Amino acid sequence: MCGIVGAVAQRPVTEILLEGLRRLEYRGYDSAGIAIIGQDNRLRRVRALGKVAELSARLTLEPLDGKVGIAHTRWATHGKPAEVNAHPHFSGEWVGVVHNGVIENHEVVHARIAELGYTFESETDTEVVAHLVDYCLKRDGDLLTAVMSARKELDGAYALAVVAPDEPNVMIVARQGSPLVIGVGLGEHFIASDIQALLPVTNRFIYLENGDIARIRTHQVEIFDASGNPVERPVVESRASDSSVDLGEYRHYMLKEIFEQPAAINNTLEGRLTNERILTCVNGANAADLLKQVKEIQFIACGTSYHAGLIGKHWIEALTDIPCSVEVASEYRYRRQPRRENLLVVTISQSGETADTLAALDKVKREHGCLTSLAICNVAESSLIRESDLSLMTVAGAEIGVASTKAFTTQLVAMQLLTGLLIQAKEGNQAVVAALATDLLKLPGYIEQVLALDPVIEALAERFLEKHHALYLGRGDQFPVALEGALKLKEISYIHAEAYPAGELK
Repeated sequence: MCGIVGAVAQRPVTEILLEGLRRLEYRGYDSAGIAIIGQDNRLRRVRALGKVAELSARLTLEPLDGKVGIAHTRWATHGKPAEVNAHPHFSGEWVGVVHNGVIENHEVVHARIAELGYTFESETDTEVVAHLVDYCLKRDGDLLTAVMSARKELDGAYALAVVAPDEPNVMIVARQGSPLVIGVGLGEHFIASDIQALLPVTNRFIYLENGDIARIRTHQVEIFDASGNPVERPVVESRASDSSVDLGEYRHYMLKEIFEQPAAINNTLEGRLTNERILTCVNGANAADLLKQVKEIQFIACGTSYHAGLIGKHWIEALTDIPCSVEVASEYRYRRQPRRENLLVVTISQSGETADTLAALDKVKREHGCLTSLAICNVAESSLIRESDLSLMTVAGAEIGVASTKAFTTQLVAMQLLTGLLIQAKEGNQAVVAALATDLLKLPGYIEQVLALDPVIEALAERFLEKHHALYLGRGDQFPVALEGALKLKEISYIHAEAYPAGELK
């Protein structure tokens, strides 16, 4: 995944941008770069293949000094990992762009821009955007109008940040299907693809909605919706901790987050149940009444969250008799769906910014509707929470590791809570709810006991060190657990792994 950071400030921003990039390193990347508008109103950049540390070393040799700048970590999509393909991308010395996402029609735009006399030095779709904005800027005369005009020609899911020496104290950002947040400081503003990048400088954020464009100055943020109309977006004070990116005694984030699972589960359960029943934990208008009316449930998610949905289907069908289906969000988007009576659509996402899941929810609303939509999510300020009627928050804290751990287990806790709420709403067997609640209260302690086996598990891992293939087996609700296990091994070790229902190996 790529990462964006930017700043419009009254102080030098190079170190702020570098620290932001360091805090986005967990997302994975192959190159990094920074562009700054200097005090002489010239746009300069430094890029490096490899780690942010390489970029930092280059900056000691080629220092950049200015109060407006953009920065980026790139994971190669269009074009191989190479310094020439690293962001920021320029059009001459007049426009600088960083970009997350994919411009799906970049070849068409590339051909059009080439006919206008522009030449390209990289293989990326981002350079196409830089030249297109430059063309529109020369024609339209101001940067905001230029980005608005350019966006009309772009198809895909993306987030953009654009600067130009013609307007040296301005940054234009656009969000279309890829997350982007504005950090609000005192006489300064910042942008990033993840609030973790900005926590050292602010805890106040504006979350842009899909289609928004913003013009950012030191003392002002102007936001326009997809139709170009001025809009207000609320400033939200985040409770996210700046310390969440500290490794402490752990070697890496995944290990840290594995050992944070008991606390994450305890936080997700806090105030939500007694020994006998599940308390109200679904947020939204008329939640209890809506749950009573549910006749069918459809889970929509990607990756690990999809596996959580598969497990939730087993539990809910077994204990409530409500039929459930589970859809991969990227597939759901591209096929026709039948109308269903009193359908509850449950989207699951750790970040709440998963593009395919958001697009699938939008498809539900546009094409066939549902009784209500519920988001199971870990980020209260996310797009998924804003777009859903109801929400059931997990309280896992920031998950930095690429492979999901505590987010997955807290999603399963949320599934158990939802199951209990549905039984209660349907006036089902309250003894089942009491047993479920009692077991959930014991769960953090049980996980502590498993984590205490760390030395034993490490010794077992040594026995499989030379293996190149792994087969995970499971039956019933353990088959999705097998799927998740295989995914984890592939993600972390690149060892070939597959999962099968146990009964299929006859």
